[in-house]
Amino acid sequence: MGGKHKDRKERQEEEAVREEEAEEKAEESSADDSKKSELEECKEKLSECEDRYLRMHAEFENIKKRMEREKEKSVAYAQEQFARDLLPVMDSLELALASIPTPEEGGDEHLQKLREGVQLTLDQFVKTFEKHHIKVVDIDEGFNPNFHEAVMQVESEEHESGQIVQVLQKGYTYKERLLRPAMVSVAK
Repeated sequence: MGGKHKDRKERQEEEAVREEEAEEKAEESSADDSKKSELEECKEKLSECEDRYLRMHAEFENIKKRMEREKEKSVAYAQEQFARDLLPVMDSLELALASIPTPEEGGDEHLQKLREGVQLTLDQFVKTFEKHHIKVVDIDEGFNPNFHEAVMQVESEEHESGQIVQVLQKGYTYKERLLRPAMVSVAK
């Protein structure tokens, strides 16, 4: 009996050892699985962070480029308001010139000298405007609602319907921008 008891005891011990080994393997496997899932989770977080970083970097670059364009525009059009403020001066000079009678209209020598002085001043303004990219709005190409403001319609046998009959106030552009539309009358 002693031999059988020993065999059984040895078997039980061997079985207990096998169970312990199986449990250790299971724990190791579980630990490995846990480490693998932790690793996968870290990889996903890293991927998300990289994606977020790339998006934020791209957004930053877009903002930087937009600000640079706005800065360039601001510099390019910095004189726009100043130019707009000079337009009434130009209008006044043109009205002054138109109101001084010519010799044919009965103007004397003093008025002619005044007329010449106003004309020279007006010519200097025109040259300075051209130098700084300020141009009179063209009316030769016909009515364009982007550059002309029709303030009245008139009957005209000489013009087709919609054509500009008279310029009441000149319009001006600064580079590509409209400073002031030309006020015109158009044919009915």
